[in-house]
Amino acid sequence: MTESQTPIRRVVLASFIGTTIEWYDYFIYGTAAALVFNKLFFPELDAFTGTIAAFGTFAVGFFARPIGGLVFGHFGDKLGRKNMLVTTLMMMGIATFLIGVLPTHAQIGVASPVLLVVLRFIQGFGVGGEWGGAVLMAVEHGHRGRRGFFGSCAQAGVPIGLLLATGVFTLLNSQLTDAQFLAWGWRVPFLIGILLLAVGLYIRLAILESPLFKKLQEKESERPAPIREVLTKYPRNVLIAMGARFAENASFYIFTVFIYAYAKNHLELDRQVILNAILIASAVQFIAVPCFGALSDRAGRRPVYIFGAVFTALFALPFFLLVKTESPVLITIAMILAIAVGHAAMYGPQAAFFSELFSTRVRYSGVSLGYQLASPFAGGLAPIIAALLLKWSDGNPWPVAAYLVVTSLITLTAIRFAKETVNTDLAAEDN
Repeated sequence: MTESQTPIRRVVLASFIGTTIEWYDYFIYGTAAALVFNKLFFPELDAFTGTIAAFGTFAVGFFARPIGGLVFGHFGDKLGRKNMLVTTLMMMGIATFLIGVLPTHAQIGVASPVLLVVLRFIQGFGVGGEWGGAVLMAVEHGHRGRRGFFGSCAQAGVPIGLLLATGVFTLLNSQLTDAQFLAWGWRVPFLIGILLLAVGLYIRLAILESPLFKKLQEKESERPAPIREVLTKYPRNVLIAMGARFAENASFYIFTVFIYAYAKNHLELDRQVILNAILIASAVQFIAVPCFGALSDRAGRRPVYIFGAVFTALFALPFFLLVKTESPVLITIAMILAIAVGHAAMYGPQAAFFSELFSTRVRYSGVSLGYQLASPFAGGLAPIIAALLLKWSDGNPWPVAAYLVVTSLITLTAIRFAKETVNTDLAAEDN
């Protein structure tokens, strides 16, 4: 390892670990919402309505994300990436811990779901600023010819966060009875978050600020409002980033959150089957995301992203047909193909692709706006829309597959209007 390589590897590792911790916090909420939140916080509702209500609290976090993206994007472009990353990590960690000690409806009545929504909002607000800063630290430190790979390493924290979240629930599910899990077991993953927070803060405080931002700060100590500049100079690129997110975001939350409710309520499958499948698929995706990121450095961002969107559209119906077999092996294969091929092909090049759409002076704001403005409609509403479509079709999953095809068409349209960015010189963009 040469001296010049050491900083980028340290920064990428810090981005990866910090992202892993924040998304672990985020994913345990989604898993708990699908498994138990309807019984704990909405016990007076019937099973279907309670599930919709639980997914509704899950969606709250997505609607908070654009607000967090606006706030942290603004200050990230004015004050620096590092400070914002420390703040978002603390916000996520504390909110997650408080969910773990939150009284249920049986203890404090209607105040319980209200507090749950407030804490979920804080989670979403923090994640809204997290993604942009984490990937920019990796991309802006990275070598021009390897930005896709370095950015995707930060992205790889997402499948590991999902792997940890699913792994903890899997362990608890195997060791506890349903009554124990419902009484106190579901709290354990949230309480662990405070320990991960300490680890993440230690790592993030040790990294250096982005060199591109430091150079810009030396040249322009005072800059106008970044959000206004993004919206006036880069409106097309913000829309491209938003559209590119639809298939990636919607498919991910249907495959990893909605699938629990579908398997349990319509197939009466043991939740452990889905937990195991997601566990294995997340491990494979951890390898696949950097591979697709590295491939985008050679083949370009657009071809790799287009492949992922087309694959997701074509595999949407086969995915549900495989799950309907109720075979653990086939369900696992379906999950691997959906998450580690279709989704990973879009998620791998995404960090570099979005970063290359904006100049350093507004990059935090630009990537956060494009990424987070799509989140409520693409990811946040996806489990609710899927649940409603499934009820409308009396348990037939084809409308959910059709919905995934529509989101893929939105993404393909957005990529159609995007220029290839792989050869963009990020430093030259600031001159």
